[in-house]
Amino acid sequence: MEITVDMVKSLREVTGAGMMECKKALQEAKGDVEQAKKILRAHGAEVAEKRAGRVAKQGVVEAYIHAGGRIGAMVELNCETDFVARTNEFKQLAKDIAMQITAMNPLVVSLEELPKELVEKETKDYLEQAQSEGKPKEALEKIVEGRLEKYYQEVVLLEQAFIKDPQRSIKELVAEMSGKTGEMVSIRRFQRFELGVDGSK
Repeated sequence: MEITVDMVKSLREVTGAGMMECKKALQEAKGDVEQAKKILRAHGAEVAEKRAGRVAKQGVVEAYIHAGGRIGAMVELNCETDFVARTNEFKQLAKDIAMQITAMNPLVVSLEELPKELVEKETKDYLEQAQSEGKPKEALEKIVEGRLEKYYQEVVLLEQAFIKDPQRSIKELVAEMSGKTGEMVSIRRFQRFELGVDGSK
């Protein structure tokens, strides 16, 4: 299938990736736009992984306030240079993540930050639950794993589905930004506030 300039432009507008990257992705996907998007996402994740060792000390602190000032969140999103931190795209990502935190109330940024005792408690609870449901012994481990995975997608920010586009996770959004900017991009920390509710968890 012939890859036209319009197809490349259209994919670039949606993903923000470079023209050459979009063309290559479309060629690899044989003109399938959805498949090309997946290829670009995967490439963004690979690039982000390679940059994981770099130091990201620049960035922005962004806030989002909702429900007439009753709920809000602040997030620190880091990158490597002030130049990237000042771009509208980077600021928009920080705003979107702050909105995500406000709406979805995660406990931690990454899986590594989940307290070990909390994971152990959830694992034990899911195992007991599956046993009480009379699930077969050989299936218990898989069932517990599946329920833990769902739990992580609820409480870990990077594992959550993005509220504006549930086909993508927050981890993918951050990886895409890293791919576009050529820099290490990471969520350092966040705080969520709800009127009359103690924020400590």
